[in-house]
Amino acid sequence: MALAKVNSAAVLGLEGQLVEVQVDISSGLPRTTIVGLPDAGVQEAKERVRSAIRNSGCTFPFRRITVNLAPADVRKEGPVYDLPIAVGILLSSEQLLSDVSQTMFLGELSLDGGVRHAQGILPMVALAREKGLRTVIVPACDAREAALVEGIDVIPVNTLSELIAHLRGDSPIPFCVSPPPEEDTTMNSAIDLTNIKGQEHAKRALEVAAAGGHNMLMIGPPGSGKTMLARSMSSIFPKMTMDESLEVTKIYSVGGLLPSDTPLIMQRPFRAPHYTISHAGLVGGGKMPRPGEISLSHRGVLFLDELPEFGHISLEALRQPLEDRVVTISRAQGTVTYPASFMLVAAMNPCPCGFHGDTLKECRCSFSEVARYTKRISGPLLDRIDVFVEVPRVEYEKLADGTMGESSDRVRARVEAARQVQRDRFDGRGVACNADASALEVRDFCHIEPSAQSLLRTAMKQLSLSARGFHRILKVARTIADLDAASTIKTQHLAEAIQYRPRGLA
Repeated sequence: MALAKVNSAAVLGLEGQLVEVQVDISSGLPRTTIVGLPDAGVQEAKERVRSAIRNSGCTFPFRRITVNLAPADVRKEGPVYDLPIAVGILLSSEQLLSDVSQTMFLGELSLDGGVRHAQGILPMVALAREKGLRTVIVPACDAREAALVEGIDVIPVNTLSELIAHLRGDSPIPFCVSPPPEEDTTMNSAIDLTNIKGQEHAKRALEVAAAGGHNMLMIGPPGSGKTMLARSMSSIFPKMTMDESLEVTKIYSVGGLLPSDTPLIMQRPFRAPHYTISHAGLVGGGKMPRPGEISLSHRGVLFLDELPEFGHISLEALRQPLEDRVVTISRAQGTVTYPASFMLVAAMNPCPCGFHGDTLKECRCSFSEVARYTKRISGPLLDRIDVFVEVPRVEYEKLADGTMGESSDRVRARVEAARQVQRDRFDGRGVACNADASALEVRDFCHIEPSAQSLLRTAMKQLSLSARGFHRILKVARTIADLDAASTIKTQHLAEAIQYRPRGLA
């Protein structure tokens, strides 16, 4: 009996790593040993593979079987190695005679020989293409996801016996064809702006934030519509490009959150975790790190309602991804980096009772209670937020008025036009929108007309702006100018940007 070698893969962060499954069958007491840093899920593969081979019409060798998952210094986890181990045993026992050197095998086995779903298919198939492999064998339920990777043949299998017949040449399985992109149905599922009464100032702030990808904080009493405004953001966000869709799909595939009927995510994510979420749930982590809500909102919106109620450690953990657009998780086994280019939309009450500054209901909080409540959010975190907007109580006249406001369709058209201007401006610089612009891009593209210089100088002094705050005002003003189709930032653009910066913020 010969040594068999079968290609498979592991996922480290969002990237795949080639794993060679080596199977050797030798004389000795019947025993199956798996080495190469396998976790408990991989160790359990021995029993699944044994039953699957027997129930697929083949014979499980009654000899000593050694399975090595190379390289041995990378920890292997999950049931994705069931299928390559089974194929390796059949090759080593000479029940299969097939050249699989250019093929990658991925999939979990059930006891009856069925091939089940595996997480992280997309990055592993992308790895197979990078390594020059020609074919990947995947579970039939994951074939549409795998077929998103161009330049490689994807063969979907439902059972181990079906795969055996294919490898023997008895019943070849046709390749899976890449599915056409599905239509973006964001507008059908999100709240339309036309259904929100009043709050014209907040709606304008939403448009500015969406057009430039700026982080936003809404402050107002309970029932003023902050959550409804935040959930309408999806209706005015620009559509994702194909590259952005693949990035988001890869994250959800690794996290095991990709819907079975949705091989490619075309809608921008909108994640709204509760304030009781753990630090690992928000940032990502675990014994073997998994993406958290920060990465799951990549290319979309992370909505944090009741912002001061979130844990201090979790809020401070937002500072690095808001600045660097990545989140790094370090563990004893190694360090992984997940993308985190998201737009933060947060909402909070002005005080514990929620009615500080309200025109109709008296606030019951003392000055010290209000100060303690607002100080739960640190200055460095607030300094990373571009747009601050007050959302006051909606008056009766506006609620009872039957006049419909501007629709999300029209606002979205303006947002997409502004985003196209930004893509053209930053072409080749690796910057997606104004909010991502560095100090170099601010210097090159945020030109102010001479008459606005004095206004900016006054704002710098009166608001005690930090260098970061100074640049953020310019970036917001650049976005407002883009919405106005202006090549230069004018006084009115700068004035509107300054009003989104609260007095007293460093």
